[in-house]
Amino acid sequence: MKYKKELIRLLTVFIIACLLYFLLPVFPAAVRFYDRFIFYPLQSVRGFVPGALPFSMGDVFYIGLGIWLLVTFIKWIRYLFHFKSCREQLFCSVIKTARSLVVLYLLFLVGWGANYYKAPLRESWGLATAAPAAADTSQAGRYKASLERLTAFDEELTNRLNSYAPSYRHLAVKEINNRAKAYYKQYTDSRVHAYGLEVKPTFFAWFMERLGIEGYYNPITGEGQIDAGLPAFTLPFLVLHEMAHQAGIASEEDANLMAYALGTLTPDSTFRYSAYLNLWQYANARLYRRDSVTALHHEAMLNKLTRAQLDTLDQLSKKYDNDYARYSTHLYDNYLKLQDQKEGVRSYGNVVSSAWLLEQKRVKGGAGMIRVP
Repeated sequence: MKYKKELIRLLTVFIIACLLYFLLPVFPAAVRFYDRFIFYPLQSVRGFVPGALPFSMGDVFYIGLGIWLLVTFIKWIRYLFHFKSCREQLFCSVIKTARSLVVLYLLFLVGWGANYYKAPLRESWGLATAAPAAADTSQAGRYKASLERLTAFDEELTNRLNSYAPSYRHLAVKEINNRAKAYYKQYTDSRVHAYGLEVKPTFFAWFMERLGIEGYYNPITGEGQIDAGLPAFTLPFLVLHEMAHQAGIASEEDANLMAYALGTLTPDSTFRYSAYLNLWQYANARLYRRDSVTALHHEAMLNKLTRAQLDTLDQLSKKYDNDYARYSTHLYDNYLKLQDQKEGVRSYGNVVSSAWLLEQKRVKGGAGMIRVP
């Protein structure tokens, strides 16, 4: 029967996908080979071709994928109504669809997904051992030392926001994009800075807002997409974050860390302000869960501009707080955990400790050109 041949093809690609999924985490040399000889050349080509287009090829791809799935589902319904005469066609169609989805996953792995198995940035940048040991090694002592560091860092971020707020200026999306590309070229050793860094507004902004998504990277076309309707003060950090994914950084914590490191290294006060603001939100939220009084005190110390911008973000959060956004977050959390990101969406906020370690290294004079592993 024809569907048996299709089943053999499905099993073949499924076994290949399983081998890659389980072997990549335990073979760092294979990930390094992938990074140097597959991802970077591929991303540069994708940046040169789709990057020259004024619209997002990734959005077009997702529209086409949605249409294909809808047509396939309608076809299955028709087959079910004529099951006796269309049984073999239904089985073949189901198997072909499953095979196509597995092939799509393979394209995801080859196109970008293998980057999830790189060493964390804090390890590559020598930040893992930068934290001083607590004098009191008991659990209570370590907790107290951790809280003191978090409190001090949150206060420092508050002071820096107050320092840069007077020189903050709104920038158009195109200008933010151009500056971000220039900063990656000037301050990092990324090999994709010539072609491969380009963030575009998405067709799906309306849907993304309701799903609580600010931007995303398309692993098939290599493009970064953002919701250009977001408040301007969030966009410099967001664009740097999506470009970090294009540079081969898959982990959300690491993409946040790269955006913070680069944004605060440039002399651009608008980019610095956006980076400090985004980090402050993560740090202050963590501090609030452990010491709400101090967190609220730091928030009250903020300048009028920053407090007004936080009010804007709070209103947007309330406006789009719905079950769809929560379900979307739950799905993405599970997706990240499947990609060896054990803390899921919580990994975004882990940038607080990494950024603190980075600042300690900067104080000692140990930070210069940013390395992109």
